[in-house]
Amino acid sequence: MNNNTKLLGSAATLSLLLGASPALAAGTAAGLSVTNTVTVNYQVGGVSQTAQTASDTFTVDRKVNVTVAEVGTTTTTVSPGQAAAVTTFQVTNLSNATLDFALAVAQQTGGAGAHGNTDSFDATNVRIYVDTDSSGTFNAGDILVTYLDELAADASKTVFVVSDIPLGQTTGAVAAVTLTATGRESGTAAAQGAALTETTTGNTGGMDTVFADGAGASDATRDAAYSAKDDYTVSAAALTITKRSTLVSDPLNGTTNPKYIPGAVIEYCITVANAAGNASATNVGISDALPSEVTYLSSFGIKVDGTVNGSNVCLADGAVAGSFAGTTVSGTIPTVAASATRTVLFRATIN
Repeated sequence: MNNNTKLLGSAATLSLLLGASPALAAGTAAGLSVTNTVTVNYQVGGVSQTAQTASDTFTVDRKVNVTVAEVGTTTTTVSPGQAAAVTTFQVTNLSNATLDFALAVAQQTGGAGAHGNTDSFDATNVRIYVDTDSSGTFNAGDILVTYLDELAADASKTVFVVSDIPLGQTTGAVAAVTLTATGRESGTAAAQGAALTETTTGNTGGMDTVFADGAGASDATRDAAYSAKDDYTVSAAALTITKRSTLVSDPLNGTTNPKYIPGAVIEYCITVANAAGNASATNVGISDALPSEVTYLSSFGIKVDGTVNGSNVCLADGAVAGSFAGTTVSGTIPTVAASATRTVLFRATIN
């Protein structure tokens, strides 16, 4: 602080003139020189004298503060084997200066996720993108980054953590991720600035640096960083496949107590059951290679997407679809919802 004072010889009337700048939510900009000038008018023997002034100037110090927040309030639902699964965060610079922010994402090993769940697996190919078009939605134009460049005071950026989900995960499996943003010096555009250093000595005449951030999900208070969690929760199908054969007729007994003899007709039923509480399975492709001992019966056709009765016996209510090529019967069931059972039904004769 610089002081300029003068001793006056009589009582005086004081007038205070303050210089001011517009205030931001983050506060007055760091590095700004703030000057305060006092003017004193007085008289001697009833005659007005030349006014006297004194001023004080100080430099506004840099207050470093940042928050990271999950966008939304629910977990990100994913499928086993899903590529480019997205969870979204917002990074806000609450500092009174433009800064760069280093970005890092970490995966948990067990422990609580962000939404009352428990981490149980790791995602793969985890990377960070910045929302370049401010759409709030991850798209092909967004840029892979390791830091946010020149984020102004009071400004925010949407950041996407994008991961791949391994195959084989079951419903309810959770991969928790933590995004951390750490303040860096504002340097050259398109180049990450140096690490920030907090001023720990007494106030200097220049711009000091004070860390003012709170504690995030995995970082401490006043460390120039902030972290927040989000997670991926798997919604999978749990399919049980069965195949059973039923004798329809034979050449000697017809449909009355038929036997597995050459020329007998067999009905094959393939069932696909999806357990309760799971995601629907879609485009369920059936491929059944017949053994050389039987011959596909084309006159019956392939009945796809049929149902079963209460005794889990296949009904012949599917649509005639599917195909037969070489020795293989094929058919596609469009959807098997949770708690549902769908079938593929066809017939063959014993050679």
